[in-house]
Amino acid sequence: MPVSRDASSGGRTLPPGYIHLGVAREIEPMLREFGLDPDPIIREAGLDPRLFEDGANVIPHAALGRLLSLSVSRTNCPHFGLLVGQRATILSLGLVGRLMQQSDTVGDAMRGLVSNLSIQNRGAVPSLTIVGDTALFTFSVYQPEAQSAGQISDGSLAVSVNALRALCGSEWNPSEVLLPRAAPADQEPYRRHFRAPVRFNQESATIVFPARDLEIRIAGADPVLRAMLEQRIQQMKGAPDSAFSDDIRRLLRTRLTSNHCSADDIAHLLAMHRRTLSRRLKDSGMGYRAITNEIRFEIARQLLTDTQVPLSQIAAALGYSEASAFTRAFRRWSGQTPTAWRGDGH
Repeated sequence: MPVSRDASSGGRTLPPGYIHLGVAREIEPMLREFGLDPDPIIREAGLDPRLFEDGANVIPHAALGRLLSLSVSRTNCPHFGLLVGQRATILSLGLVGRLMQQSDTVGDAMRGLVSNLSIQNRGAVPSLTIVGDTALFTFSVYQPEAQSAGQISDGSLAVSVNALRALCGSEWNPSEVLLPRAAPADQEPYRRHFRAPVRFNQESATIVFPARDLEIRIAGADPVLRAMLEQRIQQMKGAPDSAFSDDIRRLLRTRLTSNHCSADDIAHLLAMHRRTLSRRLKDSGMGYRAITNEIRFEIARQLLTDTQVPLSQIAAALGYSEASAFTRAFRRWSGQTPTAWRGDGH
């Protein structure tokens, strides 16, 4: 059973592959709404039901994936993850949610979420990109062989929209929402929650909205409380340690599909020399190329399993000049062609 940890313990660095329950705490009441006893399902996922008494408790990200898979199967509800995220609030994001509430502007709040979510979630990574007058908030699962990446993405975007409505006003809506999953038979629950066009079979889980919304000022923000929260979060990030290769995975997961991910690019982002990056990775037991291929394989598996995105598009998104090069790489990683993998229904 995973050890319960207290999120309030300053200086405690969250281990790679773990998350604070936070939003996932809503799984238990959601199962009850379907008339099910959550305890046996939680135990079957390898977790102690008592962990769900406190959103600050920590579980393996892989166990969350298993629990969501079981929940979808037991409830026969293909949008279970969406319903879980819909129940959650900005405070489900723990200290990071509180920091967002005390930020000057919506842009400061979203950048705070991107910079600091790793204290609560070491299984997925958010990013914020501005393209012209459009803002793109993307949430990507990066842990190897994560089950239910589509359900996790649904829930993450659902709570992110709730957080944005808490900051901008309850009438706020995105321009559109992109989801890396096949279109469900019933799309109405998605349209009802997001109140915006929803596009399925996309390469990423993304909320699209006007960049000008980032300038909205947040009512009641307290600079003194914000400074205290920032200090607390910095303490929780802790000293650099064996999690360095996990930090690289997080960076790569948000940048691989934009092709700004050479070792030199990543070294520049981290304000360190390319040789320093190599040495730090060697100390943590992983090479840059191995991590890059691991993340490429993870993205490819998610898109092949959860979407109907064509192979040529997946190949291009992962930086391959042609589909045949991607096919060779995928066969090397998995022993199968991408087409066979997708056909097997992994």
